[in-house]
Amino acid sequence: MVEVAIVNYGVGNLKSVKRAIERAGARPIITLSADDVAKAGAIILPGVGSFKSAMEGLQPLMSTLREAISRGKPVLGICLGLQLFFEWSEEGGGVGGLGLMKGVVDRLPSSVKVPHMGWNTISIESQNPLVEGVPDGSYVYFVHSYKANPEDPGNIVATTVYGVKFPSIVWRKPLIFGTQFHPEKSGGVGFTMIKNFVSMARR
Repeated sequence: MVEVAIVNYGVGNLKSVKRAIERAGARPIITLSADDVAKAGAIILPGVGSFKSAMEGLQPLMSTLREAISRGKPVLGICLGLQLFFEWSEEGGGVGGLGLMKGVVDRLPSSVKVPHMGWNTISIESQNPLVEGVPDGSYVYFVHSYKANPEDPGNIVATTVYGVKFPSIVWRKPLIFGTQFHPEKSGGVGFTMIKNFVSMARR
């Protein structure tokens, strides 16, 4: 059974992610151990908390994480986890990210209520293994105040509109994926994406 390391860098929402991975037929490990991350078949960066705190919590794992990514290990960033993929966030006065994708993270516009919380639709912009079997226009569950702005349009898999159009799913070759929403809280549609991710880890 493939193991999925859920990185415990001091943010919340770990148990619901763990349950979703179990349902998808994989063995989840909630951990901050470099050995666990190195041995796992896939990695999840979960998604509730502040950008600065998350980056500080990831410091002990930075070299292990970069090595795993360079070797093509599947990685899924959820909500805040997606934002960490980028070079910089304005949250907390400006904090550097992982730099796995070029671009910055900024706050949602003042014209809408923040945080963006609840169900909204995704428009699938490009075919991708993460969204295989997911209908265009599906509803998923969001809780966020910031959004990513990739420099490369090729990183965008799906978009959502809330005051402004923003990327709700991103990716980078070979197997780095991010969802601005919470797939583990998004019913059958979200579970399809979790299963797709686990399937990639098995392969």
